[in-house]
Amino acid sequence: MSALGLSEVLTLTQTLAIIGALVLTLYFSRRQLQALKEDLETRVLNDLDEKFHRLGEIFIDKPDLVRVIYDGPEAQSPEVPLAYYVLFFCAHIFHMRQRGILSDNEWVGWLAWIKNTFRQGRMGKYWHESRMEAWVDPAFKEFITREVLDGSRGPPESSFPGGGSSGA
Repeated sequence: MSALGLSEVLTLTQTLAIIGALVLTLYFSRRQLQALKEDLETRVLNDLDEKFHRLGEIFIDKPDLVRVIYDGPEAQSPEVPLAYYVLFFCAHIFHMRQRGILSDNEWVGWLAWIKNTFRQGRMGKYWHESRMEAWVDPAFKEFITREVLDGSRGPPESSFPGGGSSGA
């Protein structure tokens, strides 16, 4: 077997370096495309959220316009449009957690807020009486049913990530 000369070794090294650079470029370009896809998805979701926010403001200002999307009983409390607005706000928080946008610490605070809203405010009552679950996605419906309205879990502070409580 013949020995490789200096010229052949340099050519082989140069070829391997070029292939390595191409693989590295491909890897980082794929990561950048994924980041662009997530950025576009986030912008679309934020745009939808802004439109929904404006719709909620309209319904709160003029509750009689709710009939455009829900032609229910005429004698609805003026609180109902605000209750739905709060419901969709809670759903938005939940979905931000699902997407990994909220840190554990932020989620603990928002989870306590959501639980207090449903347990100490009227959201739990409206959830049952107004059949709010019909207006949300299955994952959020299950979250409200299991994590928020399940009274056997104790106060909101008991469901921190990791199962511990806030007291040491």
